[in-house]
Amino acid sequence: MVVGDFAIELDTVVIGSGPGGYVAAIRAAQMGQKVAIVEKEYIGGVCLNVGCIPSKALISAGHHYQDALDSSVFGVTAENVVLDFAKTQEWKNNKVVATLTKGVEGLLKKNKVEILRGEAYFNDEHTLRVMTEVAAQTYSFKNAIVATGSRPIEIKGFKFGKRVIDSTGGLALPEVPKKLVVVGGGYIGSELAGAYANLGAEVTILEFAPSILPTFEKDMVKLVTDNFKKKNVTIENNAMAKEAVETENGVSVTYEVKGEEKTIEADYVMVTVGRRPNTDELGLESTGVEMNERGLVKVDAQGRTNVKNIYAIGDITPGAALAHKASYEAKIAAEAISGKKVAIDYRAMPAVAFTDPELAVVGLTAAEAKEKGLDVKSSKFPLAGNGRALSLNATEGFVRLITTKDEGVLVGAQVAGVSASDIIAEIGLAIESGMVAEDIASTIHAHPSLAEVTMDTAELALGLPIHA
Repeated sequence: MVVGDFAIELDTVVIGSGPGGYVAAIRAAQMGQKVAIVEKEYIGGVCLNVGCIPSKALISAGHHYQDALDSSVFGVTAENVVLDFAKTQEWKNNKVVATLTKGVEGLLKKNKVEILRGEAYFNDEHTLRVMTEVAAQTYSFKNAIVATGSRPIEIKGFKFGKRVIDSTGGLALPEVPKKLVVVGGGYIGSELAGAYANLGAEVTILEFAPSILPTFEKDMVKLVTDNFKKKNVTIENNAMAKEAVETENGVSVTYEVKGEEKTIEADYVMVTVGRRPNTDELGLESTGVEMNERGLVKVDAQGRTNVKNIYAIGDITPGAALAHKASYEAKIAAEAISGKKVAIDYRAMPAVAFTDPELAVVGLTAAEAKEKGLDVKSSKFPLAGNGRALSLNATEGFVRLITTKDEGVLVGAQVAGVSASDIIAEIGLAIESGMVAEDIASTIHAHPSLAEVTMDTAELALGLPIHA
């Protein structure tokens, strides 16, 4: 390995090019900083390459396959429906993922961000090395933003291999498995379980908690579990995954439920029990940056660590591991370095599960609001009362608004149903802006549209429902 003798000076260096890193680099460049970004694997990070985007592509493919198999309710019948999964994977990789990652690289170059290929390692709070297989170059920097993301957790008895895979492996399968076991029924596990069930796999979910999707409210989760039952997905709650043994053509998975040990045979077992922060191979200990017992970096409201010129964002900081959280924090950190008076505010941070149906939340639940001393009311309107939902034959679900009883201020919402991930955006804006139910109710919504459900729910909160 060739090592550079002299340090090259940088203004701001960003470590990692995922949805946190590349956004931070572009915003810092827009603020007039001279920026370099270090990426050891692929531009766009986990989200664009082996996470958010490709998983949604498979989910979309599954929906199209199901529609082709049975759209008789619309008077549409197809014969000899064939799934060419190799073509599905080709479309996902070459049309969806490649298009976005090339686009991100183009945006970085357009904003004059220097791309440094290699692995970053801190020497101290003002210098780092960027290493490749054949060389290493030392750089000095005024400010650094660390955005190295996270990686799947490997659990005891489930060593990753050919048949025991993580979510990355689950997105790259060469064929739709006849039988698939998913260990972990959180966001990732439930989404991919649903995708492969729609593509024709027989799926079993092993969830350690009493319910899958434990961060969502029970009436939302019930919609998903009912949908899973229709697709013959088996859900084993309170299940302890004990061991996976690879065989010549599959894998044998042993687990325990209520003291009873069970074994299930499958083609693959996908482990999606969580992710760990990528902070252990960066040399952060050389900088004096403080981390907690989980390896998460401690930051203030601007993303600044205890070392004033080093910032951290995204999955390596406390809080939800969400791509849009990382992108939001990226802008705050980049602008803080430029001297802007900005601060992180998570009150309107949405979260979405792309299950069937979709689940989306923003702000507080009724219980959380009451814990904060707020006197609130909960107003729930069903999608079954919406003309557009009826025309889509997608009436399962609802919109629920949480408003204060005195002034009707919107403090939270939960949406379950078709396009919940899109419907939640308007409500997030309303919460961020401090709007009241009357503001939404008096906003003219296009007809017929799914967005009208939000208006109907706001009218319900005011006690003046038209369609309830």
